Amino acid sequence: MLRIHFSDNRQAPIWLVDERFTIGQDSRNSLVLVDPSIAPFHAEIRQDHGFYYLTDVGSPSGSFVNDERINTRFQLRADDRVRLGSVELLLVDPARGKTKAEQAARWYLQVIQGEHEGKKFHINGSMTFGRSVKCELCFSDQELSRRHCEFYLKDDVLEVKDLASANGMLVNQQKVSTAVLQPGDQLKMGSISLLVIGPKSTVAPSEDEDATLFMRAVDLPKPLKPAALSSSPNSQANPLRTAAQANPVHAAVAPISASSGLNKPLLVLALLLVTGLLVAAALFAL
Repeated sequence: MLRIHFSDNRQAPIWLVDERFTIGQDSRNSLVLVDPSIAPFHAEIRQDHGFYYLTDVGSPSGSFVNDERINTRFQLRADDRVRLGSVELLLVDPARGKTKAEQAARWYLQVIQGEHEGKKFHINGSMTFGRSVKCELCFSDQELSRRHCEFYLKDDVLEVKDLASANGMLVNQQKVSTAVLQPGDQLKMGSISLLVIGPKSTVAPSEDEDATLFMRAVDLPKPLKPAALSSSPNSQANPLRTAAQANPVHAAVAPISASSGLNKPLLVLALLLVTGLLVAAALFAL
């Protein structure tokens, strides 16, 4: 916010807080200056997007900024000297030093095509672009208006506004009247193309709605190793192996009976025959 100081210290400094701040001898003005060189309604200062513009309202003695006579909507900046008649005012921004330190060397415009190709312009505060020598960014391209557009930096956000130019302006090949600029954006006005250079963006990248999403499947138990199977407390013992270990005789016969393929009557007959032979042999021995 700017503050008005009087060079002759005729009164205390005044903050520019109103959107419309009028100056003159008439008591209805925001700043009343009782001086013969001041008209009843001499000049006014308007705020627009945080910037200040001075307009002379047809005073006989005129309004001057840094010894240059101005007419309508002349942008004021900190440290400007404003002279209305014989009264000299100084515009002061108490926070200017801090703001410059924070924004130093952060935003640039580089000419990538046209006049001054390759040159970089440091953006600080508000800067106008056009053919007029009063523009901070002055180019001689005949396709440009005298005041073609305005770049302004506020809270470290860079914006651009078309000033009712004849041929308009393009941002990333789209015609716009105002735009918030990002690093890497390209602007075209007439035959001049500019590249925006600034701090890296902190906006998180948006997700692609059409991208394939991979979901994790349910985790299946890993197969156990043979050693683990044999030692597992939940594993069931083989009943045939258990019986064979408990009765070795049956274990020896069981494979034969299982693999002989004989049915039960023939097996009984064979056992009786063996028993008879054993009895006969015993009797013969006696």
